[in-house]
Amino acid sequence: MAKGIAIVSGGMDSVVLAHLLSRSHELSIVSFDYGQRHKKELQFAEQAAKDLEVPWTLVDMSFMANLLHGSALTSPEVDVPEGHYADDNMRITVVPNRNSIMLNIAAGIAVAEKASFIATAVHAGDHAVYPDCRPEFIGSLTQTLRIANEGFIDPEFYINTPFIALGKEDIANEGGYLHVDFTKTWSCYKGEEVHCGKCGTCVERKEAFDLAGIHDPTEYMS
Repeated sequence: MAKGIAIVSGGMDSVVLAHLLSRSHELSIVSFDYGQRHKKELQFAEQAAKDLEVPWTLVDMSFMANLLHGSALTSPEVDVPEGHYADDNMRITVVPNRNSIMLNIAAGIAVAEKASFIATAVHAGDHAVYPDCRPEFIGSLTQTLRIANEGFIDPEFYINTPFIALGKEDIANEGGYLHVDFTKTWSCYKGEEVHCGKCGTCVERKEAFDLAGIHDPTEYMS
């Protein structure tokens, strides 16, 4: 059984990813506190690890919020944008080099643990807004990690991205098939008591369930 490290934020995409991979791999979960205003998501990542009975590691990068400033996710003075996720105003949610940093740390853990892959839940809906969610980036980083760790890493080491060509509605369908409890996932960037229902990730979440024809169990403020 192949050993892997999955990056899980606590959102519906990454929790579905964890459920999918845990069925056929020896899985460990790693999550990151990068000073995000919606760090509430991390408790859902921890819950996923408990439910799947797999190891969970929280990496404290909260100090980076001051360094990776200017994003609505790390700077309290920047309002979280509302509307459809693909709209241009969602660019303000980009945290500079975030996924690259996380994947590199996860790769270091993978080398230490002799894992054959790291996994991330990037999907096709991310490509327009986030450069470090695109196939070109994943392919390039895979080669870089193999070179950077030559002699210490599995020569066939790869970044596992099963959703990279799929829409979020496909992930909702996959989660339904796997009987994922979506109430144990968190999407909202505002990080309040319940999902706001208006920010980009809330709108995308609603749309995914609607397109998939699956009941949305999420409580929204509006």
